[in-house]
Amino acid sequence: MDCFSQGARLKARLQDAYGTPAERLWAKFPDYAVFRHPMSGKWYAAFLSVPRNRLGLEGDRTADILDVKCSPLMIGTLLSEPGFFPAYHMNKSTWISILLDGPVPDDTILSLLSLSYDSVSPKRRK
Repeated sequence: MDCFSQGARLKARLQDAYGTPAERLWAKFPDYAVFRHPMSGKWYAAFLSVPRNRLGLEGDRTADILDVKCSPLMIGTLLSEPGFFPAYHMNKSTWISILLDGPVPDDTILSLLSLSYDSVSPKRRK
């Protein structure tokens, strides 16, 4: 593992893999970044920094999280694993939050990001 934060590594991988730049939409929250699918314009990833207590964690610091779009069935399974939480500030039935710099390895997160990206891509017509 390198010295860069997990969030920084993942953002760089998203830009390389999908060619989608980080968008910083809120002046009040300059560290927040969203990534959109280039064809649909829909979000597939949101990097946020939230109070730990909003996730049910102890402490008064903030935690860096990543929200990804996910199937409801997969969400039910992932919520039983360490590092996964009901989506912060998103639809909890189709999004999940992942604690960054925690127990979830990059490879697992990258797989979920790929699924999220695919889920918001334009659907092919028959």
